[in-house]
Amino acid sequence: MSLLRVTIIIPAYRENETITPTLMRIAESILIPFECLIVIDEPDDKTVDYVKKFSELNPHFRFVANDLGKGPAFAIKKGFEIAEAPIAVVTMADGSDDPRLIDELVRLVERGVVIAAASRYMPGGQQIGAPKLKSGLSKLAGKTLYWFAGVGTHDATNSFKAYSVSFVRSVDIHSKQGFEIGLELVAKANRLGEKIAQLPTIWIERDSGNSNFKLIKWLPNYFAWYLFAFGRRRTLNELSLSSKKLIAILSKLNRK
Repeated sequence: MSLLRVTIIIPAYRENETITPTLMRIAESILIPFECLIVIDEPDDKTVDYVKKFSELNPHFRFVANDLGKGPAFAIKKGFEIAEAPIAVVTMADGSDDPRLIDELVRLVERGVVIAAASRYMPGGQQIGAPKLKSGLSKLAGKTLYWFAGVGTHDATNSFKAYSVSFVRSVDIHSKQGFEIGLELVAKANRLGEKIAQLPTIWIERDSGNSNFKLIKWLPNYFAWYLFAFGRRRTLNELSLSSKKLIAILSKLNRK
């Protein structure tokens, strides 16, 4: 396990047989030593059966039970907690991300950035088939954060990123809802003055199954972490206190 260069974290919820093509593409694409954790909330989720069957011939892949709480934020956090490699890549179960980019993202983190983002909105990037509202809000957030907050990516909201595991563990993950976790970590890195880099990617909307993305429910959380990315540089202790205050406010709003 000490030879591992990357842990791939895939939060999965009722993907069933559609998970298999995604795992196949990852197995075919990655050249560096890796482990792949498919993190699933519910033990009776049929996705588990397909992951176990795939892992019989591909031991780099394994099912992980998420015992932190339901939802993608907790699933991703679970992956970071047990990652064996010094770098982790978060990618989606639906096959919308291009796994051929993983090796390059990992090498950027190995060169010294704490986050390497796959960017749909930089030159050379593309987004195909996404709902217009979701796409428009994501693009607006990404480009304004790049221009005005100085983050090192045009696509802060994309979940497909490589992270220094030690960085993530040092700042902790405070999100408790959805995929805003990627924006949270970009915002924290920016406030700490850490390096963020990006590579262009082509993102393709899933063509089978149902999306588990809940735009309206998660939008306040995205907006909160978007605002958090702006402001003066913080120490790690200051950042932790501010993050906890933000989550307390969001928790109250989500209960209303």
